[in-house]
Amino acid sequence: MTLLSDVAALSQTVPGQVLSGQARLSQARLRELVAAVATLPESWGALVRFGPDRRWYRRLELADDYEIWLLSWLPGQRTGFHDHGHAAGAFAVAQGQVRERTVPAGHVRVRERTVAHGSIRSFGPRYVHDVANAFAEPAVTVHAYSPPLTAMRRYQLTESGLVQNGIERAEKDW
Repeated sequence: MTLLSDVAALSQTVPGQVLSGQARLSQARLRELVAAVATLPESWGALVRFGPDRRWYRRLELADDYEIWLLSWLPGQRTGFHDHGHAAGAFAVAQGQVRERTVPAGHVRVRERTVAHGSIRSFGPRYVHDVANAFAEPAVTVHAYSPPLTAMRRYQLTESGLVQNGIERAEKDW
């Protein structure tokens, strides 16, 4: 059995919530998935690429109720503020560290947190954040979403708060 088939088996051990005909794994289950993949770099280390122009990413697994992505980050690379539409998610830092920025609803003040190697963050649908490598060393993160992503909304931080400024659609824009 490969690592990803082991992860797939793990995702099936607890049924997910069903929303609009799609099953959704819990945030706890998503944390377990990213932790399982992140702790086995021998299964994905040879896949990682670091691109100077933008973050590198690769989907590792796609199932009916979840997907798993591997991302690499050189210093200064970031996502910009975005959400994951109707998907819940989690990410684990497998190498290095990243900085996550959030803006609470109705506020303009940015909250920042460092997510260090071995740490995991999870979130529900429509959670808006910006993830960046604000450090001197490269980073690698493992992300899981459930249900699989269909679109991500992009946001700009203005003096009055976050304003949606675009939508990226799965399989079309990334």
